[in-house]
Amino acid sequence: MIPGVILSGGASSRMGGRPKALLPTGRGDETFVGRIAATLRSGGVSDVVLVTGYHDDAIGRCVSALPTPVRLVRNPKPEGGQLSSLLVALEAVDQPDVRAILVTLVDLPLLQVSTVRAVLEGYRGTGAPLVRPTRDGRHGHPVVFDRVLFDELRRTDLALGAKPVVRAHAAEGVDVAVNDDGAFTDIDTPEDYERAFNRRWSATGG
Repeated sequence: MIPGVILSGGASSRMGGRPKALLPTGRGDETFVGRIAATLRSGGVSDVVLVTGYHDDAIGRCVSALPTPVRLVRNPKPEGGQLSSLLVALEAVDQPDVRAILVTLVDLPLLQVSTVRAVLEGYRGTGAPLVRPTRDGRHGHPVVFDRVLFDELRRTDLALGAKPVVRAHAAEGVDVAVNDDGAFTDIDTPEDYERAFNRRWSATGG
């Protein structure tokens, strides 16, 4: 089993406090989290786990109405950063039959199903400890961490995030070439949002 994890524990301060998970994509009432959850499931993960933090009540109400089943877990100390949310996810999913986890951020709603499939196939075909999509020398999301790295992630300084683990295993990891802008397009600011969706930003509603 390879569950998919969406990290959404941040305060969205650069978005004026609007939770990124709840931002509209412009396709009906679809939100960032709704699109990403559907993408991960269509790509082949066994389960979708969403880690919340600062906006867990509002996100929880949205998740309960999604057509894609999503397991919601809360990071009680989201100020610890992305790694703290990843460790909360690990606690929720780490069972003997879990071979690895696939991790992405709620910042990347344009991620394509084909990329998720390609990364999972890259992992299943090699069993590498780390698998990432790549294009033009850049690495994107999602990232697969084999379970051999779980304890190493748990021992890592929260202030450093997962980067030391990624760097330590990059040479033995696998890079999967993809042609997917969405795997590399972080939406962190209102300007990013307007460029990505060709929609005017509103501080209060889409």
